[in-house]
Amino acid sequence: MSRKNKNEVTGVKEIARRAKVSIGTVDRVLHNREGVSEKTKARINKIIQELNYKPNILARRLASRKTLQFDILIPHISDESDYWQAPLNGIIQAEAELKQFGINIGKFFFDQNDKDSFVKQAELILKRKADGVLLAPFFLDESTQFTNACSRMQIPFVFINSDIPDQPSLCYIGPDLFHSGYLGGQLIQYCISGKAKILVVNVSKEIKNQQHNRLLRKEEGFRAYFKDNGKKNPIVKIDIRKTDQWSIEKNMKDIFQQHPDIRSVFVTNSRVGSVASFLEKNNLKNLRVTGYDFIEENVSFLKKGWIDFLICHKPIEQGYRGIMSLYQHLVLKTEVEKTYYMPVDIVLKENCAFYRN
Repeated sequence: MSRKNKNEVTGVKEIARRAKVSIGTVDRVLHNREGVSEKTKARINKIIQELNYKPNILARRLASRKTLQFDILIPHISDESDYWQAPLNGIIQAEAELKQFGINIGKFFFDQNDKDSFVKQAELILKRKADGVLLAPFFLDESTQFTNACSRMQIPFVFINSDIPDQPSLCYIGPDLFHSGYLGGQLIQYCISGKAKILVVNVSKEIKNQQHNRLLRKEEGFRAYFKDNGKKNPIVKIDIRKTDQWSIEKNMKDIFQQHPDIRSVFVTNSRVGSVASFLEKNNLKNLRVTGYDFIEENVSFLKKGWIDFLICHKPIEQGYRGIMSLYQHLVLKTEVEKTYYMPVDIVLKENCAFYRN
């Protein structure tokens, strides 16, 4: 028997001796099993704290030979945006670290422009009865139905990138969307003078007039900045529901024909690269453009000067922390921070060479 295993056994024996109970009783308390009175459990837990006893989790997991199944449900990487490669990289990093603990990670991907693909993947996860789920709740109603089913089956779930505040998630890891948009307003205000007209662009098939929509929460924060600071800049808005490049450019052409005096553009998601492409093709210079996410297309337009600011929220870390939160809850049996807001980073042409997601 290794020294670590001997220490493990010795620790349990000492707890049992002090509590005047059997080793089996201590083991039931450590594993949160039934069959121990509250009074005895309290006495044992007090001794555990006094001894600062920490069980050898790795040895225990290896000895049990029980496999835990974590499943992820996030958008797949598409031709329109490679944003979700970053969270996936974080998930893969966590997977490599946890493999030795007997933890498997199932990867399920959906088309962010297709509700049915989300529903189909969610159904597959529920049939597998995963031990824990990490998901990006792209579609409000469908995500709520899925998480309600998880709750009924006692499957803990973690939200990344955006949340549904009234759902009983284990935790949310991602940006404070309102304050992220608020910062966007501040950045725009730095770049314009007087009462210059501003365009807000939402590009998504899922744009509903509801508080849970991630793009609208950013827009709300953006508008709040101007209101709170007494700025009278006229703000026009366009919701583009077809996300292919041709549709984005057609909608942008129409809005600029209607409002040729637009001087700044705020795009509420990673599609800012598509908007910048339109500006470049039509040689619409002297506009100040702010958008989201450190992805290849956006960085290219940032370097060329068609985008001024990218707001970023550490997507690799979101994926990594999401998986580690499930591990912390299900294996380590320790409390998980309910809300973990990611930093709101500002990337410019001058510092993009040194930035990492």
